[in-house]
Amino acid sequence: MLCTKVVEGGSSLLWHSSRAVGGEGAHSRRPRPVRVLGMGGPRTTLSVFLIFVPVYLHGVLSQEAGPAVQRKPFFERLRRLEEQFRRLQEVTLTHLRGLASNYNLSYDIDTRFQSLALETQAVALAVNRSQAAVQGDLGRLKTWVQKSQRRSRKLDSRLLALDSSLSDRDRQLAQAEKEREAQGDGLAGLGLALRALQDTVAGLTHLVQSQGARLAALEGRLQVAGPGAVAPGPTSALPPPPPLPLPQLGLPSPGSPKLQRGGQALRAPPEPGDPPQDFAGRLQGTREPPGPGSRRTRPPERPGEACNVGPVLVFPNASTQNVAFLSPGFPAGLRALSVCSWVRVASGHLGTLLSYATEENDNKLVLHGRDSLVPGSVHFVIGDPAFRELPLQPLLDGRWHHVCVIWTSTLGRYRLHVDRRLVATGSRFREGYEIPPGGSLVLGQEQDSVGGGFDSSEAFVGSVAGLAIWDRALVPGEVASLATGRGLPPGAILTLDDAHRLGGFVQRVNCSCLALCP
Repeated sequence: MLCTKVVEGGSSLLWHSSRAVGGEGAHSRRPRPVRVLGMGGPRTTLSVFLIFVPVYLHGVLSQEAGPAVQRKPFFERLRRLEEQFRRLQEVTLTHLRGLASNYNLSYDIDTRFQSLALETQAVALAVNRSQAAVQGDLGRLKTWVQKSQRRSRKLDSRLLALDSSLSDRDRQLAQAEKEREAQGDGLAGLGLALRALQDTVAGLTHLVQSQGARLAALEGRLQVAGPGAVAPGPTSALPPPPPLPLPQLGLPSPGSPKLQRGGQALRAPPEPGDPPQDFAGRLQGTREPPGPGSRRTRPPERPGEACNVGPVLVFPNASTQNVAFLSPGFPAGLRALSVCSWVRVASGHLGTLLSYATEENDNKLVLHGRDSLVPGSVHFVIGDPAFRELPLQPLLDGRWHHVCVIWTSTLGRYRLHVDRRLVATGSRFREGYEIPPGGSLVLGQEQDSVGGGFDSSEAFVGSVAGLAIWDRALVPGEVASLATGRGLPPGAILTLDDAHRLGGFVQRVNCSCLALCP
């Protein structure tokens, strides 16, 4: 009997066959498959035995029909087959249990992997949200840092400008102190000169007295020489008067202000018999030939008495609509500048006289005074934030005054003239800078953008006359000519005649003299 095992799909098949041992006539049967369930337990064992019992009975019956010699080998084979089947069953059961445990383990691993994947997705989402929030915070922080840096740069620029202004003021004070010392030395020298002049006058007085004595002697000789000589007057026989002190002669003393000013030369009084003289010491009836000092000059005009200064612009109130546009603007870049005008202020602060703005910077050139500044002070701005504070307190009296602001990029020098007088000066203000062309130039308002952004607190209230702008620095003589109404220096690039567009209630008035203008 031969048993063959076939395992498929977790079950076992036993092929059972029996044949007679011996000759060719032995009884044989076709193999019969026997299925053995692969799952362990009592139920599987019972099924196997129910299949195995008929096979066993069939084999017993076959052995009874055969010879007795073959029974013993059959039982031994059957016993070995049973042992092999038992081992096969144990191995199969162990294998099936391992597969079941592996299946359960793989299922648990899949579940864990799925949970881990979900947790990973949640963590990734949380990380993305956190990253987005951090990026937003970093962006806001970067913007704040940039704004802080810009503010710091502006503050540093203003501090540097203030430091430079203080340095210029210190230099001006030092220069003024030197000038006062020089004036003191000059006054001391003038005192010495006056003493020398007093000595000279005393010597001249003594000389005049001696000449009088000689003249008296000559008159006596003439009387002795001929009876037809001219008789001397009643005072001719009198001796010459003694020299009098300077105050009694009508001359100032050495400490007198007239003598210190040195305006006139001191002369001795005429002696009796001398030809009559006028107050200047010249002979009456004679005319002195014209000389450099004999030309009569026209006395300078006082502020507000100038005439023929051109049109007048009147800004009646502090409205953001009251503005005058000068066009065209600067035709080329300016490395020097002179702005001169007659100004009459009608409010308690000066406001903005002039503003020049470009796309790059809205404060390229500004002369403005806010109502929050010190009354009468004006900020002279060239390329914001650099500025100088100019004192214009005399303009607050409501009268006409002539103002000239002059600047040159060479060494950054600037000057302020008010009614021909030099009021302020300095250097190293925008040294080497060039005011660019192509901007918007307005009068009466300060621009926060090109041609706009006006503020009523910076508006000018009053009148402007004879305004002109040069692309060079005027000399003091030209400033004096402007302030006295003697004419406009050549080379002006802009005047009030270029104010083609007036806004709000601004009026253009023509006056013969400033005293007649509103």
